[in-house]
Amino acid sequence: MNILRLSKLMLATALTTVGLINAHQVSAKQVDLNINLATPVMEAETRHKAFIKISLEGHKLEQTQARIPANIAIVLDKSGSMQGDKLFRAKEAAIMAINRLSQNDIVSVVSYDSRVNVVVPATKVSDTNTIARAINRIQANGNTALFAGVSKGANELRKFLDLNKVNRVILLSDGLANIGPSTPNELGKLGLSLAKEGMSVTTIGLGLGYNEDLMTQLAGFSDGNHAFVENADDLARVFQYEFGDVLSVVAQGVDIHIRCLNGVTPLRVLGREADINGSQVRTRLNQLYSEQEKFIILEVEVPSQQDKATVELVDVDVNYLDLFNKRSEKLNTSVTAAFSRSETEVKDAIDTQTYEAAAEQVANELNRKAVQRRDQGDIEGAKSILKESAQYLDNLGQSLASPKLLEQKAEALQDAEELENDQDWGKKRKELKERQYKRATQQSY
Repeated sequence: MNILRLSKLMLATALTTVGLINAHQVSAKQVDLNINLATPVMEAETRHKAFIKISLEGHKLEQTQARIPANIAIVLDKSGSMQGDKLFRAKEAAIMAINRLSQNDIVSVVSYDSRVNVVVPATKVSDTNTIARAINRIQANGNTALFAGVSKGANELRKFLDLNKVNRVILLSDGLANIGPSTPNELGKLGLSLAKEGMSVTTIGLGLGYNEDLMTQLAGFSDGNHAFVENADDLARVFQYEFGDVLSVVAQGVDIHIRCLNGVTPLRVLGREADINGSQVRTRLNQLYSEQEKFIILEVEVPSQQDKATVELVDVDVNYLDLFNKRSEKLNTSVTAAFSRSETEVKDAIDTQTYEAAAEQVANELNRKAVQRRDQGDIEGAKSILKESAQYLDNLGQSLASPKLLEQKAEALQDAEELENDQDWGKKRKELKERQYKRATQQSY
């Protein structure tokens, strides 16, 4: 009996150790780095595909801490389609949001139709009444020179560009770009170039006439936010959420370098763009917010291992700019898996939260494919993909006893039912693209 108790104690200690290894957390000043493995104990003598979650979270801002100054360019579409309530609500929302800024912040306002006009040149926010009067004088007319509008907003940011500030363009548009570069690819490249300078672009699509592919690519390649606002009355709420993010940034220029070890092969990164080169994976986040988690899911192939083996799978370096201390910081951690012939040990060790996060991103990728198939006119093919996603979520949701995944399964089936109506597809597509974007980037609103 004593020997049996001792054996159980040793097994419990071993599994506890694996759990501690699997859920490493390191922090430096403003950021916590966590790495978790969905299946920390794997079946021995079998090759596996495994999900690794690499997450970063900004620390809570202390009341005594002065927040990081913001350098913001608000770029407003004033083309003819914005006439009336749309433009009125847009101006109202912009003024309300600017009133949240302080004298340490910089703001500029750009309007565009067929041409671009700098309504408020980049200036410290010392006289909000003068800024509000300038915004209220904007009148709607002409076409949509969206590319030029964003470019001009970026030029205003450059006047006070500082990597120790939050540098962001906030773009509002209700229509298709029809003057100058106008494709999603061209706007995506613009977003990427601005990100390299330390700027991000948040895109707000108003109504049903804008190009959601263009807006999500522009936001995505610069690591900004994206929102679909069907009703102009909701603009004030969205602007308030957006400024809440801007005013809570704690770190910028976050570079993530992952090295796969011991024969582990990287297969794909879910949720974000990444470069995979052999056993090396690199990706980047432009900004991290206080008390908000941002993560990537890395899927890897793990070679067969002997019973009772423990193997280090990946090593992760994170470099970022700590805005409060104005210096570069580095974080490093790794994750290790154990291998066992015991089905019970494998099942009991599953990290449900990590598996849920991975499954959500897998389903999100299937949702993207369904939209592509629907765009090609293959409605049945699109529905089939969404039903495949629902089946995947159902199987895993039942296995993990996860209400979250079962809710997402019901959502996938509902999406499949709403693909057929051509009249409603424009709105549904915008809703799907917005949801895909927010899930991939863990947007807070």
